Amino acid sequence: MTGDKPLKILIAADTYPPDVNGASVFCHRLATAMAARGHEVHVVAARASKGPGYVEQRPEATVHRLASHAVPTHPSYRIVFPWDAARDLARIIDDVRPDAVHVQCHYMVGQAAVNQAVKRGIRTIATNHFMPENLDPFLPFPRWFKRIVARNSWRDMGKIMGRADVVTTPTPLAARAMKLHARLDEVLPLSNGIDSSHYELAPGEEVVKDPWPLVLFVGRLAVEKNVDVLLESLTRMKTEPAPHLEVIGGGEQRANLERRAAELGIADRVAFRGHVDDDELRRAYLRADVFCQPGTAELQSLVTLEALSASRPVVLADAMALPHLVDDGGNGYLFTPGDAEDLAGKIDRVLAASDEERAAMGEAGHRKAVFHSAEKTMNTFEALYRGATAQDVLGA
Repeated sequence: MTGDKPLKILIAADTYPPDVNGASVFCHRLATAMAARGHEVHVVAARASKGPGYVEQRPEATVHRLASHAVPTHPSYRIVFPWDAARDLARIIDDVRPDAVHVQCHYMVGQAAVNQAVKRGIRTIATNHFMPENLDPFLPFPRWFKRIVARNSWRDMGKIMGRADVVTTPTPLAARAMKLHARLDEVLPLSNGIDSSHYELAPGEEVVKDPWPLVLFVGRLAVEKNVDVLLESLTRMKTEPAPHLEVIGGGEQRANLERRAAELGIADRVAFRGHVDDDELRRAYLRADVFCQPGTAELQSLVTLEALSASRPVVLADAMALPHLVDDGGNGYLFTPGDAEDLAGKIDRVLAASDEERAAMGEAGHRKAVFHSAEKTMNTFEALYRGATAQDVLGA
């Protein structure tokens, strides 16, 4: 698959819009970028509601929706039964006859796609966006049993993704974890990428600021995001006037978090916006004085890259991949995960800085975001589809 001829690319994903999560956003951006380069893109993903499978024509791709089933422990996630996924992926791959298949995780849809693509000798790329431990909040089992589930999931990841021609994941930390726990010999760290220019202030553009300091959180409202710690920190901040918090995103924890804000007496300082469109999200980044990500299960954190692209100082949990996005004291600060007092102090430190100092922090963050260029990421994936190896990419 050399040269410049357009390719047929099939992206197999367990989650895709209208799902809202990092993997879903990445898959949509990947499909959009490849379509813009003239390739024919097909996406296979679970249907977001009850009903039979169907084919959806979207601007970025032909999306093949598979019949799916609700999960009792999660309000929105849906699964495709393995036997259905195997049958449907075999049929779709035979109909589409892709040049490359790109799977996005090793569960249901991803596993079926790897099996069917390898069986037919089709170039296969596997990208992992997920740590098995991310399942913990949704498994109603004791801790010892969850450890067994995680161990088995890591083992399955190695067996399934190890059959692909190239395995990637967004960060070096995740690559090391996959080598250690999934026994994968070669994992290519490849950023999800970000178009930093989209979040920059346009010439002549003005942002209307609130009369109080504004802290921003963006993300799915799930247990592992630890937004409750952020709410608690709001009560401990010393900054005057008292900072407000804007929360963008939805999820199973929203009602609990709204209740907790009321219990803490800060409901009038916390705005739960739910899901917003891309333009409003961009304005929220530019309106904020500091961005906070208290989550402890981030493989890369696209929302943090977006905040850095908007030149916002950041305060992030010292966990998983987040430390890779902060030069402590340069473009923001790390705080001890779960420690509301430490988080409050770090946000206070950002807000106490002069306008010039905060601007310098924002510029440092923007430089870091530019390093994660979407163009570079998409160039690399396109090269992998055409036959490049991980070593080719690392040596480029």
